[in-house]
Amino acid sequence: MADTFTAERKTVLSGFHGGSAKVRLTPALPAIRVSLRAGADAVAALSKSLGLKLPTKPKTSASAKGRTAFWIGPDEWFLIDEKGDALMADCAASGVVHSAADISHRNTAIIVSGPAAADTLNAACPLDLSLAAFPVGAVTRTVFGKIEIILYRVEEETFRVECWRSFADYAFGMLSEGAEDASL
Repeated sequence: MADTFTAERKTVLSGFHGGSAKVRLTPALPAIRVSLRAGADAVAALSKSLGLKLPTKPKTSASAKGRTAFWIGPDEWFLIDEKGDALMADCAASGVVHSAADISHRNTAIIVSGPAAADTLNAACPLDLSLAAFPVGAVTRTVFGKIEIILYRVEEETFRVECWRSFADYAFGMLSEGAEDASL
């Protein structure tokens, strides 16, 4: 009888590592990601179905049970489930009109952590990343060099950079250069 083989999918940043004495660059673990669009009248039902309250103010996020929701626009959220649960099924179970697209294979993320994390990001991102302007839990869609990213402040010295897989090498390279500069 022939042996069976199960292919294991590697993430686009598998094997990447970087940073400096003041910052670490780590590929984030694989996660389920959903781009969600819905009107204000659907927020309560979607929140209940997803098990977390969808944020409704700019630059805000909400987390519960391994899930995180980012406010991206007046009717748009970016959902992440690090446990790999069925985000799409939960959206569908809400019973309200919405649009949900699974973008898990389109995106990847890089965790930038350490005392020079904000300086590393500012090497290619024009935002004021001080705690006063961009506190823990803040999230925004912005530019990083020549690409669009979603930037989320997880902790005081930790950020999550979400980008398209096709730009992951570029983002990691720019972050590596920023980490070197931030160490000077």
